[in-house]
Amino acid sequence: MYTQIFDPVAHSVGASAAFAVLPLLCLFILLGLLRMQARWAALASLAVSLAVAVLAYGMPAGQAASGALEGAAIGFFPIIWIGINAIWLFKLTQASGHADVLRRTLARVSADQRVQAILIAFCFGALLEALAGGGAPVAICAVLLISIGVEPLKAAAVCLIADTSPVAFGALGLPITVLAKITKLPVHDISVMVGRQAPLLSLFIPLILVFIIDGRRGLKEVWPLAVVAGVSFALAQFAGSMLLPVELVDIVAALVCAAASIGFVRVWSIGTIRTDLAKSRNAVSTTGEHFAMAGGAAMAATMTGGGERMPRPGSTPAPAARIDSTGDILRALAPYGAVILVVALAQVGFIGHALGAVTSSFPWPGLHVVDPKGAAVSATGAKFEWLLSAGSIVLIAGLLSVPVLRLGAGVAVRTYIKNLHELRWAVFTVCCVVGVAYVMNLSGQIVTLGIWAAKAGPAFAPVSPILGWFATALTGSDTSANALFGMLQLTTAHHTGLSDILLTAANTSGGVVGKAISPQNLAVGAVAVGMMGREGVLFRRVVGWTVLMIAALSLLVYLQSTPVLGWMVP
Repeated sequence: MYTQIFDPVAHSVGASAAFAVLPLLCLFILLGLLRMQARWAALASLAVSLAVAVLAYGMPAGQAASGALEGAAIGFFPIIWIGINAIWLFKLTQASGHADVLRRTLARVSADQRVQAILIAFCFGALLEALAGGGAPVAICAVLLISIGVEPLKAAAVCLIADTSPVAFGALGLPITVLAKITKLPVHDISVMVGRQAPLLSLFIPLILVFIIDGRRGLKEVWPLAVVAGVSFALAQFAGSMLLPVELVDIVAALVCAAASIGFVRVWSIGTIRTDLAKSRNAVSTTGEHFAMAGGAAMAATMTGGGERMPRPGSTPAPAARIDSTGDILRALAPYGAVILVVALAQVGFIGHALGAVTSSFPWPGLHVVDPKGAAVSATGAKFEWLLSAGSIVLIAGLLSVPVLRLGAGVAVRTYIKNLHELRWAVFTVCCVVGVAYVMNLSGQIVTLGIWAAKAGPAFAPVSPILGWFATALTGSDTSANALFGMLQLTTAHHTGLSDILLTAANTSGGVVGKAISPQNLAVGAVAVGMMGREGVLFRRVVGWTVLMIAALSLLVYLQSTPVLGWMVP
């Protein structure tokens, strides 16, 4: 039996916190300063967390290793499990050629590139984030934007910024469900609180996208559509957080946003249509063109299954010669409709019960950990909902989509195996990061840091979302950030008298901003537009916007911790 001690070093919380923070410092320094590859930085951080647990906290080595294995298992299922299946779902549409149908359909709504940026990066990107996450929205939408003539650097920056506000409820609500599992707080309460924070960003993100694409001129000419898209998504996300299962919040918000935006475009006169903005401002250099044509075309072949040839960046794409039938368009949308259908069916009583019956709950082998009061630590128990998890729901939807897309079983299996191979290092990284979180939680390191941070008192409230921002920026995942800092936020709330729902939700909401500057997302964006090795250029394009967004969120969380907006906390 291991009994947690929160001040093992010289019986001092401060001295103990200096050791407890070492795994996080290791991760931050290796990723942020030394720019080590994420997988090796995560592995090094896991090694440091194990060393601190055993040497400083006195946790038996066998139990520390068992805790790391439990974290790795949770990292694979359910966390990265949804990314594996969601990206496979999209690759099925590539293999069938329906990814091109979807691109052509979106491009036909309007010839204006600023309008297309909102529809593709914000509306469609939000749907991809709701279903997949893991960088898929950035890669897919960036390729789609380049294919309609948007400058590569702008395309990547637009997609990185767009892939922020949907992240909190992304991957079928995985960040929130994992946070609830770790903290034992009600999923619905966290969902409601996040729904009163993250939508603030949604109001302004379409305006930012238009500014990136075409500066002040774009804002002057396209602001009505940007406002419609931002307000519709924000209101749908706000209402959905209270009324819908967490898995459906972003899906419904994305669909409402797309319907409202497309409907508005049908009746709104844009004035001057801009179809060739790559040459008008910040024209891509010769080197940039080379990168875009070589890398972007390669990425397009990968992401769209070798579909249509991509136009030269900076040129107006030729009108599509093919008019897709209604049946082809419906088949292109079928995989996403299948996910929504399966999620909705899972909410039906007897169906949800049947899926939930295939669940394994058991004490994790080799773990016997209690807190100082003698109560068993909740993380020692494992629960795997094999069919009811978000990733399994997407897998079921993918299996239903295979015949609809007119693909053979062999193609689907080969596509899945290839997808697993391509994601192998992403799986490894996530497993290591969640392993760090579990070791720090089980040994008591997280609680030590929470007690130490609580000395800031009520002043900690505006810092809370900043922690989520940093954690997501460095781990590349809001889910991993919640696994890393969820217990710290909870412990700090208990020691400062602040709302635990407020601080844990703030960790999630702050994390959505960090997604835009995470090394993983920057790398995905750079590869997608053919700018390999130039992630720093992308970082400089988007970091200023993330600073403004996290400042706005910090102010909101501070006001929510006071009587001014305290009524917003459920």
